[in-house]
Amino acid sequence: MATIAGKKSGLVWAVHISVVFLVLLWLFPTIGLFVSSFRTADQISSSGWWAALFESEQNEVYRAADPDDNRVADGDMFVVSGNIFEGDPRQIRAWGISSRDVSAFQPGETAEMKDGESVTLDADGNYVWRGNDKQLSGRGQRIFITATVPPEFTIDNYRTILFSGSGQDNMAKAFFNTLTVTIPATIIPIVVAAFAAYALAWMEFPGRALLIAAVVGLLVVPLQLALIPLLRLHLGIGIGKGYLGVWLAHTAFGMPLAVYLLRNYMVGLPRDIIENAKVDGATDFQIFTRIILPLSFPALASFAIFQFLWTWNDLLVAKVFLIDATGSTTVMTNQIVELLGTRGGNWEILATAAFVSIAVPLAVFFAMQRYLVRGLLAGSVK
Repeated sequence: MATIAGKKSGLVWAVHISVVFLVLLWLFPTIGLFVSSFRTADQISSSGWWAALFESEQNEVYRAADPDDNRVADGDMFVVSGNIFEGDPRQIRAWGISSRDVSAFQPGETAEMKDGESVTLDADGNYVWRGNDKQLSGRGQRIFITATVPPEFTIDNYRTILFSGSGQDNMAKAFFNTLTVTIPATIIPIVVAAFAAYALAWMEFPGRALLIAAVVGLLVVPLQLALIPLLRLHLGIGIGKGYLGVWLAHTAFGMPLAVYLLRNYMVGLPRDIIENAKVDGATDFQIFTRIILPLSFPALASFAIFQFLWTWNDLLVAKVFLIDATGSTTVMTNQIVELLGTRGGNWEILATAAFVSIAVPLAVFFAMQRYLVRGLLAGSVK
């Protein structure tokens, strides 16, 4: 009675908590990629994305000015003075003259070296380097600092990835290649499966039950089993590696789910509508195009979401049926894999490339999510 009166059971609370946990589990990495894509390499290496809005400490290396051009005589000694920052000031917390101890001195203190040579550094970056003629020659003295850096955001990472990067960094061509693969590989199975689903749902013919059973059986067949035989078939008929081959491969692998999903939805549509249309003289094609397709839009949208996401994020099928040695048809997933090898330490580039890759699937999902549950649950209950 307590549950009927409006109190939620423990199982309902457990389900709600689990859903919230799963949402947060996927949300945090996405937010992290988005924030990191606007940060510089130094900021990413010094603090996590959750601290992007706060000041951070960074270790940096500077050099004093060229002593041969900037030294000034001071009695028996020479002095080089200036500011180590060039238009980008920092608040120095500690500094040093050796990489083994970058925080040996506090701002304002003097580092004494051999034979009277010394360096003094203030908190605002002003320094005085003092020494004899031999000491103040050649390259400037290295100065290591630990500085407090304000939060900084930049779009340079996106400019590099989308417009000005090298062949391996630039994602623009891979982005359009992925669109070229994904859009036809989503539309073709939907069109073919819609016709097949209508026939299996509303047309009487011998062997229909066996075809339905075969479609269900194909759902559990791993696609890896068909990769090599299908590639040999493509090579045998002259398709080879190209867009046509990868379109047909994605169509074949997506057809069982498409037929199963659409057939379950169409078989649940009101029979009276179809029978009345036949009485009025409508053909099967007219019934399909004017009645079934408009009513089946939630199921079509549900499969479109799944097929688009699976095709956009695919790497294995693209590797087998599309990408060749020239790299002219490489897709975004393969481009990111190459970035991991060539730019493995450039987290700002990797984060930007990853977020560019997931931005389009996110937009598609949020644009069509209202149809997803309706399409998936259709046919599950009477």
